[in-house]
Amino acid sequence: MAIYLDPPLWPAHGTVFSHLVSDTSLDELHAFAATAGIPERAFDGDHYDVPERRYDDLVSAGAIPVEARILVRKLIASGLRIPARERSKALTVPLMERWNSSYPGHEELGLELLERWGADGRKYHSRTHLLAVLEALDLLTEPEQPPRTALLAAWFHDAVYEGVAGQDEEESARLAEDRLTSTGLAHAEVAEVARLVRLTSSHSPSPGDHTGALLCDADLSVLGGDEQSYARYLAAVREDYAHVSDHDFARGRAAVVRHLLGLDPLFHGERAKAHWLEAARRNLAGELE
Repeated sequence: MAIYLDPPLWPAHGTVFSHLVSDTSLDELHAFAATAGIPERAFDGDHYDVPERRYDDLVSAGAIPVEARILVRKLIASGLRIPARERSKALTVPLMERWNSSYPGHEELGLELLERWGADGRKYHSRTHLLAVLEALDLLTEPEQPPRTALLAAWFHDAVYEGVAGQDEEESARLAEDRLTSTGLAHAEVAEVARLVRLTSSHSPSPGDHTGALLCDADLSVLGGDEQSYARYLAAVREDYAHVSDHDFARGRAAVVRHLLGLDPLFHGERAKAHWLEAARRNLAGELE
């Protein structure tokens, strides 16, 4: 087990930064960072960004200095590296292309939503999650296009995020009603988008609610990831609730997992079941255990 640090070469905020990684586990990395006084906000999925002024004292604390290419190799070998396309900050252009395709002529609203999804402090409920939901909608409806109401609901469903279940969905739905009405979208379509956003609070669409089922399946697709993807999802969710004690988080998270395991069905469409149901049940049961 070791902590590695590359040279301060990466410019941002008027200085240059190094990357701090572990070759073994995120737990080891977080423990080292906490001891060294590195703030949680400096964590970016698989590494910490640390300013040049901290380089020498981190080496003194035990971080092993290596070239940037060696650090990347160590991170890949550890299995902890997050692909670039899954990083929230890198998704501005592809997400805006999707927005302009779904709702052309309203780029300003798309940029506002993108800013909300990219707000500091968001780890799981970030642009990465937004893209994952949009891609899941594509997968579930190909070769056809997803309904525009489902696409707009995906963009709005976590646009307001304070970590309060139910309240976040309600505030996001109200935001959708306000912003989409201002763009001139038909009242019936605005109401449908808001309804779909509120539905992501329970993930329990009524029988025959095909669009609602589609959005809920896409939103929960993360549950059916492989072991590493699910572990990254859990780590990001924990960071979203960094202000909550371990005891309270464990109790609350267990309640969420029990709720998800109790959903019958967990996924509604046949494609969603085929893609994610078996893995999702295994992941959730393993987490609860």
